[in-house]
Amino acid sequence: MGGDKGPEELLQGIKLGLAAEPTLNVVFAVGPAAELKSLAAKIGLHDPRLRFHQASEILTMDDKPVQGLRRKKDCSLLRAVELVKDGEADAIISAGNTGGIVAASTIRLRTLEGVTRPTIACILPSKTQAWVLVDGGANPDCTPADLVQFAVMGSAYARAMFNLPQPRVGVLSNGSEESKGTELTRETVALLRRTEVNCRGYCEGYDLFNDGVDVVVCDGFVGNIVLKTAEGLGRTVGTMLKAELTANPLRMLGALLARGGLTRLRQRMNPDIYGGAPLLGLNGTVIKIHGSANRNALMHALRQSAQLVNNHLNEVLVRDLARATEATAKPLADAAAPAPN
Repeated sequence: MGGDKGPEELLQGIKLGLAAEPTLNVVFAVGPAAELKSLAAKIGLHDPRLRFHQASEILTMDDKPVQGLRRKKDCSLLRAVELVKDGEADAIISAGNTGGIVAASTIRLRTLEGVTRPTIACILPSKTQAWVLVDGGANPDCTPADLVQFAVMGSAYARAMFNLPQPRVGVLSNGSEESKGTELTRETVALLRRTEVNCRGYCEGYDLFNDGVDVVVCDGFVGNIVLKTAEGLGRTVGTMLKAELTANPLRMLGALLARGGLTRLRQRMNPDIYGGAPLLGLNGTVIKIHGSANRNALMHALRQSAQLVNNHLNEVLVRDLARATEATAKPLADAAAPAPN
Protein backbone atom coordinates (compact mmCIF):
# COMPACT_ATOMS: atom_id res chain seq x y z
CA MET A 1 0.00 0.00 0.00
CA GLY A 2 3.02 2.32 0.26
CA GLY A 3 3.96 2.79 -3.39
CA ASP A 4 3.76 6.22 -5.01
CA LYS A 5 1.69 4.88 -7.91
CA GLY A 6 -0.95 3.26 -5.69
CA PRO A 7 -2.08 -0.33 -5.18
CA GLU A 8 -3.60 -0.77 -8.66
CA GLU A 9 -0.19 -0.41 -10.32
CA LEU A 10 1.33 -2.94 -7.92
CA LEU A 11 -1.52 -5.36 -8.54
CA GLN A 12 -0.70 -5.03 -12.24
CA GLY A 13 2.86 -6.02 -11.28
CA ILE A 14 1.57 -9.05 -9.40
CA LYS A 15 -0.42 -10.02 -12.48
CA LEU A 16 2.72 -9.85 -14.63
CA GLY A 17 4.84 -11.62 -12.02
CA LEU A 18 2.46 -14.55 -11.63
CA ALA A 19 2.40 -14.99 -15.39
CA ALA A 20 6.20 -14.78 -15.69
CA GLU A 21 7.28 -16.90 -12.72
CA PRO A 22 5.72 -20.39 -12.52
CA THR A 23 7.56 -21.28 -9.28
CA LEU A 24 5.51 -18.75 -7.30
CA ASN A 25 3.01 -20.77 -5.25
CA VAL A 26 1.24 -17.95 -3.42
CA VAL A 27 1.43 -14.16 -3.56
CA PHE A 28 -0.21 -12.21 -0.73
CA ALA A 29 -1.49 -8.71 -1.45
CA VAL A 30 -1.46 -7.07 1.98
CA GLY A 31 -3.77 -4.13 2.72
CA PRO A 32 -7.50 -3.32 2.88
CA ALA A 33 -8.79 -6.60 1.46
CA ALA A 34 -12.10 -5.29 0.08
CA GLU A 35 -10.36 -2.46 -1.79
CA LEU A 36 -7.67 -4.76 -3.18
CA LYS A 37 -10.19 -7.38 -4.31
CA SER A 38 -12.17 -4.69 -6.16
CA LEU A 39 -9.03 -3.39 -7.90
CA ALA A 40 -7.92 -6.92 -8.82
CA ALA A 41 -11.29 -7.61 -10.43
CA LYS A 42 -11.07 -4.32 -12.30
CA ILE A 43 -7.76 -5.27 -13.97
CA GLY A 44 -8.74 -8.88 -14.61
CA LEU A 45 -6.46 -10.43 -12.00
CA HIS A 46 -8.08 -13.75 -11.16
CA ASP A 47 -5.05 -15.99 -10.62
CA PRO A 48 -5.85 -18.57 -7.88
CA ARG A 49 -2.35 -18.10 -6.44
CA LEU A 50 -3.23 -14.56 -5.35
CA ARG A 51 -4.49 -14.17 -1.79
CA PHE A 52 -5.58 -11.06 0.07
CA HIS A 53 -4.35 -10.43 3.62
CA GLN A 54 -6.20 -7.83 5.63
CA ALA A 55 -4.45 -4.75 7.05
CA SER A 56 -6.41 -1.62 7.94
CA GLU A 57 -3.55 0.89 8.25
CA ILE A 58 -0.70 2.21 6.06
CA LEU A 59 2.78 3.31 7.14
CA THR A 60 3.26 6.40 4.99
CA MET A 61 6.48 8.00 3.78
CA ASP A 62 5.89 10.82 6.28
CA ASP A 63 5.77 8.46 9.27
CA LYS A 64 8.90 8.14 11.37
CA PRO A 65 9.68 4.42 11.12
CA VAL A 66 9.83 3.27 14.75
CA GLN A 67 7.16 5.63 16.08
CA GLY A 68 4.90 4.87 13.13
CA LEU A 69 5.20 1.13 13.63
CA ARG A 70 4.34 1.53 17.29
CA ARG A 71 1.22 3.56 16.50
CA LYS A 72 0.04 1.58 13.51
CA LYS A 73 -0.02 -2.00 14.71
CA ASP A 74 -2.27 -3.08 11.83
CA CYS A 75 -0.28 -1.46 9.01
CA SER A 76 0.26 -3.48 5.84
CA LEU A 77 4.04 -3.50 6.31
CA LEU A 78 3.89 -5.16 9.74
CA ARG A 79 1.29 -7.66 8.55
CA ALA A 80 3.52 -8.60 5.61
CA VAL A 81 6.51 -9.12 7.93
CA GLU A 82 4.38 -11.29 10.20
CA LEU A 83 3.48 -13.55 7.28
CA VAL A 84 7.17 -14.37 6.92
CA LYS A 85 7.76 -14.62 10.65
CA ASP A 86 4.87 -17.10 10.96
CA GLY A 87 6.16 -19.19 8.04
CA GLU A 88 3.23 -18.47 5.72
CA ALA A 89 5.46 -16.60 3.25
CA ASP A 90 9.14 -16.73 2.32
CA ALA A 91 9.71 -13.17 1.12
CA ILE A 92 8.52 -9.59 1.53
CA ILE A 93 8.51 -7.01 -1.27
CA SER A 94 7.64 -3.41 -0.47
CA ALA A 95 7.68 -0.05 -2.22
CA GLY A 96 6.96 1.71 1.06
CA ASN A 97 8.86 3.52 3.80
CA THR A 98 12.47 2.25 3.65
CA GLY A 99 13.22 2.97 7.30
CA GLY A 100 10.04 1.20 8.29
CA ILE A 101 10.94 -1.86 6.24
CA VAL A 102 14.41 -2.08 7.79
CA ALA A 103 13.07 -1.53 11.33
CA ALA A 104 10.10 -3.90 11.07
CA SER A 105 11.98 -6.75 9.39
CA THR A 106 15.04 -6.47 11.65
CA ILE A 107 13.00 -6.35 14.86
CA ARG A 108 10.44 -8.99 13.94
CA LEU A 109 12.48 -11.41 11.84
CA ARG A 110 15.86 -11.04 13.59
CA THR A 111 19.17 -11.74 11.92
CA LEU A 112 20.45 -15.06 10.66
CA GLU A 113 22.84 -17.02 12.82
CA GLY A 114 26.22 -15.29 12.85
CA VAL A 115 25.02 -12.03 11.28
CA THR A 116 25.81 -8.91 13.29
CA ARG A 117 24.20 -6.42 10.89
CA PRO A 118 22.02 -6.90 7.81
CA THR A 119 23.18 -5.14 4.65
CA ILE A 120 21.40 -3.61 1.66
CA ALA A 121 22.65 -5.11 -1.62
CA CYS A 122 22.13 -3.04 -4.77
CA ILE A 123 22.76 -4.17 -8.37
CA LEU A 124 24.14 -1.59 -10.79
CA PRO A 125 25.06 -1.92 -14.49
CA SER A 126 28.61 -1.83 -15.82
CA LYS A 127 30.13 -1.85 -19.32
CA THR A 128 29.07 -5.38 -20.25
CA GLN A 129 27.50 -6.87 -17.11
CA ALA A 130 26.36 -5.82 -13.62
CA TRP A 131 27.78 -5.67 -10.11
CA VAL A 132 26.64 -5.71 -6.48
CA LEU A 133 27.16 -2.85 -4.03
CA VAL A 134 27.17 -3.66 -0.29
CA ASP A 135 26.31 -1.77 1.86
CA GLY A 136 23.83 0.45 0.03
CA GLY A 137 22.92 2.52 3.08
CA ALA A 138 21.80 0.43 6.05
CA ASN A 139 24.99 0.83 8.14
CA PRO A 140 26.83 4.18 7.99
CA ASP A 141 29.36 3.24 10.70
CA CYS A 142 31.10 -0.11 10.32
CA THR A 143 33.97 -2.18 11.67
CA PRO A 144 36.26 -4.37 9.55
CA ALA A 145 34.34 -7.42 10.80
CA ASP A 146 31.09 -5.87 9.52
CA LEU A 147 32.60 -5.26 6.07
CA VAL A 148 33.86 -8.84 5.94
CA GLN A 149 30.31 -10.06 6.58
CA PHE A 150 28.98 -7.73 3.88
CA ALA A 151 31.56 -9.12 1.46
CA VAL A 152 30.60 -12.73 2.24
CA MET A 153 26.89 -12.01 1.86
CA GLY A 154 27.40 -9.91 -1.27
CA SER A 155 29.48 -12.67 -2.84
CA ALA A 156 26.78 -15.28 -2.13
CA TYR A 157 24.14 -12.93 -3.54
CA ALA A 158 26.16 -12.39 -6.73
CA ARG A 159 26.50 -16.16 -7.18
CA ALA A 160 22.74 -16.58 -6.84
CA MET A 161 21.82 -13.69 -9.15
CA PHE A 162 24.52 -13.90 -11.82
CA ASN A 163 25.48 -17.58 -11.65
CA LEU A 164 29.12 -16.67 -11.01
CA PRO A 165 31.21 -19.44 -9.40
CA GLN A 166 33.70 -17.03 -7.77
CA PRO A 167 32.58 -13.38 -7.84
CA ARG A 168 35.46 -10.89 -7.73
CA VAL A 169 35.22 -8.84 -4.55
CA GLY A 170 36.84 -5.44 -4.09
CA VAL A 171 36.96 -3.09 -1.11
CA LEU A 172 36.16 0.45 -2.27
CA SER A 173 39.04 2.85 -1.71
CA ASN A 174 40.54 6.06 -3.09
CA GLY A 175 43.04 4.15 -5.19
CA SER A 176 44.47 0.70 -5.80
CA GLU A 177 47.98 1.53 -4.54
CA GLU A 178 49.25 0.03 -1.31
CA SER A 179 49.60 3.45 0.26
CA LYS A 180 45.92 4.33 -0.22
CA GLY A 181 42.92 3.56 1.95
CA THR A 182 42.19 3.89 5.65
CA GLU A 183 42.72 1.72 8.68
CA LEU A 184 39.20 0.36 8.10
CA THR A 185 39.83 -0.64 4.49
CA ARG A 186 43.31 -2.03 5.14
CA GLU A 187 42.16 -4.27 7.97
CA THR A 188 39.11 -5.36 5.96
CA VAL A 189 41.25 -6.51 3.03
CA ALA A 190 43.65 -8.29 5.38
CA LEU A 191 40.75 -10.17 6.97
CA LEU A 192 39.13 -11.01 3.63
CA ARG A 193 42.40 -12.53 2.40
CA ARG A 194 41.94 -15.19 5.08
CA THR A 195 38.44 -16.20 3.93
CA GLU A 196 37.16 -18.12 0.91
CA VAL A 197 35.96 -14.87 -0.69
CA ASN A 198 37.66 -14.12 -4.00
CA CYS A 199 39.12 -10.83 -2.73
CA ARG A 200 40.91 -8.68 -5.32
CA GLY A 201 42.08 -6.12 -2.78
CA TYR A 202 41.15 -2.51 -3.38
CA CYS A 203 38.91 -1.22 -6.13
CA GLU A 204 38.36 2.43 -6.95
CA GLY A 205 35.76 4.53 -8.69
CA TYR A 206 37.15 3.75 -12.15
CA ASP A 207 36.52 0.03 -11.63
CA LEU A 208 32.84 0.25 -10.71
CA PHE A 209 31.36 0.68 -14.17
CA ASN A 210 34.22 -0.87 -16.13
CA ASP A 211 33.74 -4.58 -15.31
CA GLY A 212 36.53 -4.35 -12.73
CA VAL A 213 34.79 -6.30 -9.96
CA ASP A 214 31.55 -8.17 -9.29
CA VAL A 215 31.03 -7.12 -5.66
CA VAL A 216 32.01 -3.75 -4.17
CA VAL A 217 32.27 -3.52 -0.38
CA CYS A 218 32.04 -0.33 1.69
CA ASP A 219 30.21 1.13 4.67
CA GLY A 220 26.66 2.36 4.17
CA PHE A 221 27.65 6.03 4.30
CA VAL A 222 29.95 5.69 1.29
CA GLY A 223 27.69 3.17 -0.44
CA ASN A 224 24.63 5.38 -0.30
CA ILE A 225 26.62 8.26 -1.81
CA VAL A 226 27.84 5.97 -4.62
CA LEU A 227 24.30 4.75 -5.28
CA LYS A 228 22.68 8.18 -5.38
CA THR A 229 25.53 9.66 -7.41
CA ALA A 230 25.16 6.92 -10.01
CA GLU A 231 21.38 7.37 -10.16
CA GLY A 232 21.70 11.14 -10.45
CA LEU A 233 24.33 10.91 -13.16
CA GLY A 234 22.19 8.45 -15.12
CA ARG A 235 19.20 10.80 -15.04
CA THR A 236 21.35 13.78 -16.02
CA VAL A 237 22.94 11.99 -18.97
CA GLY A 238 19.50 10.85 -20.09
CA THR A 239 18.15 14.40 -19.98
CA MET A 240 21.19 15.79 -21.82
CA LEU A 241 21.01 13.07 -24.46
CA LYS A 242 17.32 13.71 -25.09
CA ALA A 243 17.93 17.46 -25.42
CA GLU A 244 20.79 16.99 -27.90
CA LEU A 245 18.98 14.40 -30.02
CA THR A 246 15.92 16.63 -30.41
CA ALA A 247 17.82 19.89 -30.98
CA ASN A 248 17.12 19.99 -34.73
CA PRO A 249 15.47 17.87 -37.45
CA LEU A 250 18.75 16.31 -38.61
CA ARG A 251 19.57 15.05 -35.14
CA MET A 252 16.01 13.82 -34.72
CA LEU A 253 16.44 11.79 -37.91
CA GLY A 254 19.69 10.34 -36.56
CA ALA A 255 17.96 9.47 -33.30
CA LEU A 256 15.22 7.71 -35.25
CA LEU A 257 17.81 5.64 -37.13
CA ALA A 258 19.56 4.77 -33.86
CA ARG A 259 16.32 4.07 -31.99
CA GLY A 260 17.00 0.37 -31.61
CA GLY A 261 20.37 0.94 -29.97
CA LEU A 262 19.06 3.73 -27.77
CA THR A 263 16.18 1.56 -26.61
CA ARG A 264 18.57 -1.26 -25.76
CA LEU A 265 20.81 1.16 -23.86
CA ARG A 266 17.87 2.46 -21.85
CA GLN A 267 16.88 -1.10 -20.99
CA ARG A 268 20.38 -1.95 -19.81
CA MET A 269 20.49 1.19 -17.63
CA ASN A 270 17.06 0.53 -16.11
CA PRO A 271 17.52 -0.70 -12.51
CA ASP A 272 14.06 -2.29 -12.52
CA ILE A 273 15.29 -5.24 -14.61
CA TYR A 274 17.30 -6.50 -11.63
CA GLY A 275 14.37 -6.41 -9.22
CA GLY A 276 14.80 -4.63 -5.90
CA ALA A 277 17.47 -4.26 -3.23
CA PRO A 278 17.41 -7.12 -0.72
CA LEU A 279 18.23 -6.63 2.95
CA LEU A 280 20.63 -9.56 3.34
CA GLY A 281 21.17 -11.34 6.65
CA LEU A 282 17.61 -11.69 7.99
CA ASN A 283 15.45 -14.74 8.69
CA GLY A 284 13.49 -14.26 5.52
CA THR A 285 13.92 -12.59 2.15
CA VAL A 286 13.24 -8.85 2.33
CA ILE A 287 13.29 -6.82 -0.90
CA LYS A 288 12.86 -3.06 -1.18
CA ILE A 289 11.73 -1.59 -4.49
CA HIS A 290 11.58 2.12 -5.31
CA GLY A 291 8.63 4.09 -3.98
CA SER A 292 7.95 5.09 -7.59
CA ALA A 293 8.22 1.48 -8.80
CA ASN A 294 5.91 0.53 -11.66
CA ARG A 295 4.38 -2.82 -12.56
CA ASN A 296 7.51 -4.02 -14.38
CA ALA A 297 9.70 -3.32 -11.35
CA LEU A 298 7.43 -5.42 -9.15
CA MET A 299 7.31 -8.21 -11.73
CA HIS A 300 11.12 -8.41 -11.71
CA ALA A 301 11.19 -8.24 -7.90
CA LEU A 302 8.79 -11.19 -7.70
CA ARG A 303 11.04 -13.20 -10.03
CA GLN A 304 14.06 -12.11 -8.00
CA SER A 305 12.48 -13.22 -4.72
CA ALA A 306 11.65 -16.61 -6.21
CA GLN A 307 15.23 -16.98 -7.47
CA LEU A 308 16.72 -16.21 -4.05
CA VAL A 309 14.33 -18.52 -2.19
CA ASN A 310 14.75 -21.35 -4.71
CA ASN A 311 18.54 -21.02 -4.44
CA HIS A 312 18.29 -21.27 -0.62
CA LEU A 313 20.33 -18.10 -0.27
CA ASN A 314 19.87 -17.75 3.49
CA GLU A 315 21.16 -21.28 4.11
CA VAL A 316 24.20 -20.44 1.98
CA LEU A 317 24.75 -17.22 3.94
CA VAL A 318 24.77 -19.03 7.29
CA ARG A 319 27.25 -21.60 5.97
CA ASP A 320 29.58 -19.08 4.34
CA LEU A 321 29.54 -16.72 7.32
CA ALA A 322 30.41 -19.57 9.70
CA ARG A 323 33.43 -20.43 7.55
CA ALA A 324 34.52 -16.80 7.37
CA THR A 325 34.17 -16.36 11.13
CA GLU A 326 36.31 -19.40 11.75
CA ALA A 327 38.94 -18.26 9.26
CA THR A 328 39.23 -14.79 10.82
CA ALA A 329 39.00 -15.85 14.48
CA LYS A 330 42.72 -15.58 15.16
CA PRO A 331 44.22 -12.09 15.65
CA LEU A 332 45.89 -10.56 12.63
CA ALA A 333 49.67 -10.49 12.74
CA ASP A 334 49.60 -6.92 11.50
CA ALA A 335 46.12 -5.38 11.31
CA ALA A 336 47.50 -2.14 9.90
CA ALA A 337 49.34 -3.74 6.96
CA PRO A 338 48.58 -1.98 3.67
CA ALA A 339 46.29 -3.61 1.15
CA PRO A 340 47.96 -5.33 -1.82
CA ASN A 341 47.70 -3.68 -5.21
